[in-house]
Amino acid sequence: MLLVWLFFYFKAAGFGTISKIPEPAVNGEVAEPAEGARLLSEYGGQNLHRGFKSLPLRQPDNLLPENRPITSLPARLIRAQALLSGMKILQINTEKTWRGGERQTLLTMKGLIRERLDARLLCLDGHPLAQKSKELMLPVIPVKNQVAAYKFLLAHGRDYDLLHAQTSRAQSLAVLSKPGHRRRVVYTRRVDFRPKGTAARFKYLFTDQVVAISGAIKQILAESLPGKEPLVIGSCIDTTRDLLPPASKALELKKDLGNRKIIASAAALVPHKDPLTMVRAVARLRRNAAQNFVFLHFGQGELEDEVRREILHLHLDKEYLLMGFENNLEGFFPVFDLFVMSSSEEGLGSSVLEAFRYRVPVVSTMAGGLEELVQGRGLLCPVGDCMCLARRMNQILRSPDMFRDLVQDAHAYVLEKHSLEEMTRQYILLYHKMMG
Repeated sequence: MLLVWLFFYFKAAGFGTISKIPEPAVNGEVAEPAEGARLLSEYGGQNLHRGFKSLPLRQPDNLLPENRPITSLPARLIRAQALLSGMKILQINTEKTWRGGERQTLLTMKGLIRERLDARLLCLDGHPLAQKSKELMLPVIPVKNQVAAYKFLLAHGRDYDLLHAQTSRAQSLAVLSKPGHRRRVVYTRRVDFRPKGTAARFKYLFTDQVVAISGAIKQILAESLPGKEPLVIGSCIDTTRDLLPPASKALELKKDLGNRKIIASAAALVPHKDPLTMVRAVARLRRNAAQNFVFLHFGQGELEDEVRREILHLHLDKEYLLMGFENNLEGFFPVFDLFVMSSSEEGLGSSVLEAFRYRVPVVSTMAGGLEELVQGRGLLCPVGDCMCLARRMNQILRSPDMFRDLVQDAHAYVLEKHSLEEMTRQYILLYHKMMG
């Protein structure tokens, strides 16, 4: 079956030139190329645009004259380039859940639309990502199921310059439909599992560019898929708006808890998040805690029954509260005194970025991208070490003032390196690079 697919792929798809695409439309409004020319002239005129297209594709820092690094590129200049090139981008995320990947997909769409790119989102109708996108008036292509998404890509994928898969499932859909759309595929990988098997190698063979959200994921991909050159573009927080005030539910909860400190985690109750280690760490913390506390665990998953049994077994039913899915999790960060992650595998940990922004101290395991993210900005523990997690949590509860500089460094870091503007800049540069 695979050989048959490959035969038709090379026969029908090939790697021909991309046809000219109409000028981009955003929310029904056509972007004026004249505006792009005007903005571009502010940063060096038409020669810069011509030079951009003639530069080597595998040197991101050489995308502009004088070898200016990506981070120094004015956002308005990137916008001008996008308007002139007329790119149309299709984002793909067909998950039913609302987790970090879906939130980052939503933010990617928001960033691209803010820069007036013609970006659309292919997602499942009636599920959180589609609902939240519609609330923000983002252009959405809702489909009923995975089969409908596949059929759409076969029939209409060619209407876009580039397909950006935001999940592994979306990558599969984009690659399998490639004989129909014949477009370049970008895939953002957010997990630090090692790709295994023939099917995984096949998907990556026909993925034109892989983006890793952390150096840890990049290293895993480089070791597992020789010849691929992943690019690191980190996840982001929405820095286009102010911090949210505490949600009414959060304020009511804080009032009910009185003077108890609030420790929290936001992680699905699934094996690679290792919630059982978290429960055991909280049990140890209770024995030696400097202050009364309550632990709030936001998330759902297949291990929920097992976690509940462990909570009861360790007599933590008054300290360890399972909060389930929370639609407005960010509204709870202002009332947190400490944020903790116990993952055994983690691509980056986007909820940690929110903790940094709200100046909440962080304790975390050294799983995957968490180590590089939290190192020097929070306290770290080996994976699976409940004793270390309990000790680190108690350190912060006992002497929070000792960690103020650490918290401030984390806050400054996330605003500089993980802003929506920065992530958007890097993706637009990548899109231009791929279009040549």
